[in-house]
Amino acid sequence: MMRRLALAIAAGLVSSSMVWADCDGSAGISESDNGWRLVWSDEFEDEQIDTDRWTREVDCWGGGNEERQCYTASETNARLDEGCLVIEAHLEETTGPAWPARLMDEVTPEQRVETTSQPFSSARLNTSGKGDWRYGRIEVRALLPEGQGTWPAIWMLPTDDVYGGWALSGEIDILEAVNLGAECEDCDGAVENRMFGTLHFGGAWPQNRYENRRTTLPTGPDGEQVFHVFAIEWTEGRVEWFLDGESYGYLTPENWNTDSPLAEGNPNAPFDQRFHLILNLAIGGHLAESHTAGGVDYEGYPRQFLIDWVRVYDCPEDTETARSCAS
Repeated sequence: MMRRLALAIAAGLVSSSMVWADCDGSAGISESDNGWRLVWSDEFEDEQIDTDRWTREVDCWGGGNEERQCYTASETNARLDEGCLVIEAHLEETTGPAWPARLMDEVTPEQRVETTSQPFSSARLNTSGKGDWRYGRIEVRALLPEGQGTWPAIWMLPTDDVYGGWALSGEIDILEAVNLGAECEDCDGAVENRMFGTLHFGGAWPQNRYENRRTTLPTGPDGEQVFHVFAIEWTEGRVEWFLDGESYGYLTPENWNTDSPLAEGNPNAPFDQRFHLILNLAIGGHLAESHTAGGVDYEGYPRQFLIDWVRVYDCPEDTETARSCAS
């Protein structure tokens, strides 16, 4: 059944301009395609976010990138609505923990109780300990927000940090896009329309490195954002990115490495361990604020990142490498 979700793109309770988006569960691959088997999914059809699948992160750390949001557990910032997960950023001063829960073992007792404030609130959800995988195909159908300073992301972090802290154990970015719709002099069009998939690896910060692949994001007939399926196929020795079923690049061990001595003689490291999913909408930060028009546009909030579904597939005929299922 087709459902319609009206997205207010102007601030306030009543918007003078509406764009319609379908959270209808459509698109994606068939389980018969290349032998992939669905092993984990969330179609967001319930009334509440499933806490058996997702953990809401709560902190005002800024992601290590000087981002300008606090992540909260409020339904204002993350909720289910008409078959979609809605991650919504608001322009509102918010106070919370200065450090994220995953770093509490690395900071002092005094830092653990520190708080800080940010001008925006938003949400970040992860599947750590609830959905963790090594190799497979991961697909997410989503509609991205526009605006200078917006930074929606679909990505993965290692669950066990086998090779050490970031980025020794790697990071897989399925989708990132910053400043969509903002005026852009060096884009293919008059506005920002680029997106990219990235691997982070190498040494511990600040000796970390990255490689990425980029493409342009098609819009609707009037230049509006529309739903797309963002995906990776992650197999032993290869990560490949897809937009609406079409590949736009891949990376192999020739492109990555880790400085960890625990990976000596293992060219597939660090991307040979369990990773979990993260969905978030950041505001500002180094990447967003250094591109396109620069900085953050404070107009037009709240802004929404909509996720129709998340689906994870394994390769039952080749659970060790998943290579036999790769496109």
